[in-house]
Order: sequence, then structure tokens, then C-alpha cells
Amino acid sequence: MIRFLNVSLIRGVKPLLENAEATLNPGDKIGLIGDNGAGKSSLFAVLRGELHADQGEVDFPAKWRVAHVAQETPALARPAIEYAIDGDANLRRLESELAELESRSDHAEHGEKLGEIHAALADADAYTVRSRAEQLLTGLGFSQEQMHQPVSSFSGGWRMRLNLAQALMCPSDLLLLDEPTNHLDLDAIIWLEDWLKRYQGTLLIISHDRDFLDGVVNVILHIDDRKLKRYSGNYSAFERQRAAQLVLAQGMIEKQSRQRAHLQSFIDRFKAKATKAKQAQSRMKALAKMEEIAPLRAAAEFSFEFREPLNAPNPLLVMEDVNAGYHVEDEKTQASTDKVVVSHINFSLQSGQRIGLLGVNGAGKSTLIKTIAGELPPLSGDARTGKGLIIGYFAQHQVEMLRHDESPLWHLQKLAPDVREQELRNFLGSFNFPGEMATAKIAPFSGGEKARLALALIVWQRPNLLLLDEPTNHLDLATREALTEALAQFEGTLVLVSHDRHLLRATTDQFIIVADGKLQPFDGDLDDYRDWLFKTKLANKGGNESSATSVPVTNTQKLTAEPSAAPVDRREQKRLEAQDRQRLSALKKPIEARIKRLEEQMAKLNAKKADIEGKLAGSDIYESSRKEELKALLTDQAYCVKELEQLEAEWLEQQEALEQIAS
Repeated sequence: MIRFLNVSLIRGVKPLLENAEATLNPGDKIGLIGDNGAGKSSLFAVLRGELHADQGEVDFPAKWRVAHVAQETPALARPAIEYAIDGDANLRRLESELAELESRSDHAEHGEKLGEIHAALADADAYTVRSRAEQLLTGLGFSQEQMHQPVSSFSGGWRMRLNLAQALMCPSDLLLLDEPTNHLDLDAIIWLEDWLKRYQGTLLIISHDRDFLDGVVNVILHIDDRKLKRYSGNYSAFERQRAAQLVLAQGMIEKQSRQRAHLQSFIDRFKAKATKAKQAQSRMKALAKMEEIAPLRAAAEFSFEFREPLNAPNPLLVMEDVNAGYHVEDEKTQASTDKVVVSHINFSLQSGQRIGLLGVNGAGKSTLIKTIAGELPPLSGDARTGKGLIIGYFAQHQVEMLRHDESPLWHLQKLAPDVREQELRNFLGSFNFPGEMATAKIAPFSGGEKARLALALIVWQRPNLLLLDEPTNHLDLATREALTEALAQFEGTLVLVSHDRHLLRATTDQFIIVADGKLQPFDGDLDDYRDWLFKTKLANKGGNESSATSVPVTNTQKLTAEPSAAPVDRREQKRLEAQDRQRLSALKKPIEARIKRLEEQMAKLNAKKADIEGKLAGSDIYESSRKEELKALLTDQAYCVKELEQLEAEWLEQQEALEQIAS
């Protein structure tokens, strides 16, 4: 097991842990969570032996083999598959010993030693290592061709996948994974989740992907207030337990506060009276002895919302027989040719649609998003946009497009040069860029802070069409949750590419898949997509998943290609569907607006009621001199309760009306 005994850890002048204790059992799959800067990566460094605790002990069996993902990847000429196999250092050592022994002229005299090495290689599964490496690399999105390309030919993100493959190839008793999903797309994440479920050792993982944590871990280790707290269950179970603890702690604090107030009141009234002096002294001692309960602090909540679009053209966009891709120029001949990635796109975006875009790595999701955004012109076909279309586009590498030598305020002033600076500062403050941070260069900002700024710039533009390509890269759990809530309430149209399944489930209501170079509807949910992915990988074992398979059709999962015959019928069908959606939208809009106003009124009344109850909880309000004030508070409380009952009843009626329209 892993034991943390009175561990204190300081980095620079910042204490990360103080007398922290926790025990983790062999075979546990642990999610390590905590605020940014809480010390998660430093704790990993301690387990790797790269840092030492300033006080206390971190103990686990000395014989345990520890595997982790390297953060640097040298630009080697070594083929990717050989680099992955290098993760099994013991196997490589045995191979080196065997090669050295066989190269000697007297190797025949060392038959016993050769036999020992061959036996050790068999124990290390040397004869299946290439097959295992191919399976790992295929799962992480590499094609057969890519497996034999040199490491130096891959981009940074793909090199990190190779480092992850090395860590998974290494036989280990303890596996440390720090944000392993950061450079993966959805299909690779689903594969990795399945692999980790079958991992036999102890797993410790840092991740901001709640669905990934829910699918893999059975223990949460929370770094909070420089302590370690162990929770049984996955991340969702942790949230429930944590919320219950916060409620309980708040109740205990309020109870203690009332006890303190009663004691203090008695002391103030009677400490000067001789007849009550002893009782007053006794209560003074009781008050002094009462140990103040330290409040459990919830994580500081961050929230924002997309402002209501100024208009909503319908349809927003129509594509007819569009080929999406790139112009490729031959360096020698200077001749330009077209590389078609997604062909024969017949697609329209209606107001209010919420689409999740699926597809394996390299299928063409980003190419499609760029074409819709106007970043790439169609190679052929007709693409028309509605009048008044305002696109908010978050590209996969949006953070890199920011000016790192400028400030958040500068970026916003470029969009709104005529708006008062104070208004821009107030807006940036709502995205957690207060005071001097609004005017500081963004170069030293974290990846999450830069991503938050990119989102703020999109929100300011009040788009009616959001195109988001992996918007959660660099975002922590709290900011991801804020983005999820904001997108769920967004009143425009959404097209989303994301490896975060929680975000996809919460914000989209239909899926479209890019597969076999085509854009096709996907009649199924993310569980169906997971099943399809595994079937695809089996059918393409070792092949290029993005181009080789037809998609199986089942009762629960169906891919329907756009019919090439009778295009007029198809357009007529889409026109009728659009009319139906417009009719439903017209019926739903006033009800949804009323529900929103009711919720705002209920929130205000609940806040007022809580304020009244807080005053009534104090002992001084019951003094005879404040009788009229008490009477007014009780009247206001009764009014709030009655008003809330009426608003809640109407809210339920409106919800039922909305459900009837939807059905």
C-alpha cells in the first residue's frame, strides 16, 4: 500500500501539504484532484523520487515498479513503434545482453547463460511485444504507416501520445498519469479508459475530465487546505459526499454560532450581578473552551453566460454538394492540387440546433468546422450563410492565436474600440481577470487562463452560431463546469467537437459523424458511439481507422448517408423539418422566457428569505426593544414563503406545458 504519514511539502515559500495523512490500497484506481497549484504534480514528483517531503514519510513497497509519462520527447530518428517498446526497459536490457552475448566468438560456450536470457525474455513476453505495441499505438490513434515513421516527424501532441504508449508498455505496479487525456481525442480517450479499467496495478491519475474519472477510478484523493482526504467511489460520488460534508459543516457552524451568541448574551447581562457572578464566570470559561469549528471551504465558483444573440437567421447556413479540404502546392512544380477531406456535404444549420460532431482522429472534424466558419473556402459546391449570421469560433489551437505580449484588455479593445474602458474591465472581471490582471501581458498566464480569455472574447461578440473545436483543452474542472452550464443555457445554435463526454451529453441533442470521408447523421448516443469505435478498431486492426470501414447499422445505432438520388425530395423534406422546428420554437419561446423570469424571481425571493432567516437566527432580535422589527421580519418571511409557493406552482405548470409541446 501507499502511506502518507504526517507529510509536509513546501515548494519555494508556498506550503502545499501540512501534516497530511492518507492510505491507498494495492489495486486502487485513484483520482488525485485539487485546485490548480494545490500540489498534485508535486505529489507525483515525490512518488517518482524526484522530490522529497520536507517532513513525514511517503511509503510504498521498494520492489514496486513505477511507470509515468515523460514530459519531454527527443527528436529521434527511431521508429515510433520501437520508441514505444523502449518503455519496457527490462525487455530492452535483456535484448541488449542477448545481442552482446551472441556477438561474441565464444558464445557457444555460454549456453547456460543464453538459456537464462531466453527464459527471462519469455517471462517478459518478448515474443508478443510487437503485437502489444501495435495494439497500444492503434488504440492511441496511430496508423500502421505512422508506427514506422521516425519520432522526429511527429508534432508535440503526437509525441506525448508516444510517451503515453511508453508508460503503458512498461510493466508496472504503480502507474502515474498526469493529465493523460490532454493530447487525445474522444476515440483515443475511450480506448484508454477501457485499457485502464483492465490495468492490474495501482493507478494514480490527475485529470480534469470528469467522465474519464468516473469511468476509471474507484477512489478520490482530494488535496484541500493542505490536507489529503480520501473518498471512496468515483468523481460523481466524491461530489455528492463533499456536498453533504459542506452542508453538515455549515449546519454545525450555525449551531455553534447560536450557542456562542446565547453564552455571550448571558455573560453581558449578568456578569456585573453578584447573584449571577458564578454562572457568568462558568459561561465565560465555557465560551473560552469552545473550539471554533473551521469551515469547510467549497471551491470558489466561476460562472459566466453567453449573452442572448441579437438576431437569429434561419437557416444560418446551407451547404449543397460541398467538398471540404485544402489546396496543396507541390514544392517542385508549384502546381496546386485539391486534397478533399470530406466530400459531397449536404447540410443545413437551423436556428436552435445543438450538434455534437463525432469521428475518429483524422476523419476531418476540424476541416469541416473550419469550412463552416469560413476559415477554409469550399473546394467545390455551394455554401450560403443567412443574413445577420455572427459566428463565435473557438479553434483547437485558439490559445496560440492570442497575442502573448498584450493584455486581456488590449484583446477586448481590438473587438470593441468604441466601448468605455470601465465597461470592458467589468466584463473581464466577470471572467476572473480583475484589476491589474486585466492590463498584464498574458505570456505568463496558465493555459487555462488563456483559454478563459479566448472564451471571453467569443462571448463579447454575442454570436448566434457557436463553433467550438475542443474548447476544454487546458480548462480545469471548475471552468469546464462553468462552460457546460453556459452552453446549456446558450440561446443560439451550437456545433461542438470535444473529447469531454460530460460536455457533449449536457449541451448537445443530436450527433453527426464524419466517417469514410462523408458527413452522416448518427442515430445513437455516446455509448453507441463507443461500441462503434471498438467494432471499427477490430475491423481495421492495424489499419487506418479514419478511412477503411463502413459503419454497422443496428437497432440502437444507425448511420444514414444523404441519398444521392432525388435531391429535390431531400430539400423538400428538410424544408418541412425546418418549418416544424420553427413552429415548435415559436410555441416554446414565450414559455421558456416565462420560466426564465420565474426562476429569476424565485432566486431573488430565496435570497431574501435566507437573509430574513439569518436575522431570525440571532438572539438579539428577540429583545423587547426590537419587538416591532421582529414582527416585520416575521411578516416578510410569511410573504416570501407564500410568494415562493405561488411561483413554484406556476413554474411547474410552465414546465408541463413545455414538455407537452416537446412530446
